[in-house]
Amino acid sequence: MDKMIVRIPVALKAKVTENLKAKIIGDLERQIKAMESDLQQFEVQANKAMRQAAGDLSVLPALRAQIEEERSKRTEAKKAAQEQLERARSLVNGAEVGHGTLERTVEIEVGTDLESLMQQEIVLEDGKIIAFRE
Repeated sequence: MDKMIVRIPVALKAKVTENLKAKIIGDLERQIKAMESDLQQFEVQANKAMRQAAGDLSVLPALRAQIEEERSKRTEAKKAAQEQLERARSLVNGAEVGHGTLERTVEIEVGTDLESLMQQEIVLEDGKIIAFRE
């Protein structure tokens, strides 16, 4: 076998513009609002579960621990999203940020510089391709 066809990742980078920054900020703000709403619903359900389990002392400690663990996960996720929002607000126009990954199908053979293939990028500006990089 002299040749092989493989799929390799291609990094997408986006040039920061006012439109991109506004989209990222808007998406994160909506995500945080949804998290806050979910957390409020969780608290209502947790309180209801605690009231129902109040009569059964054997399940109360386990339920309390489970509620605390879930509350902690949700709180940490919200905190991470808020940190992302702060970073998004500080993005500078013209800077490049990671925007995902695509796959590319290539034919390789003995002697192909695989490392250079793995470092290829597509640069976007407001959703349009402006450059290919190796």
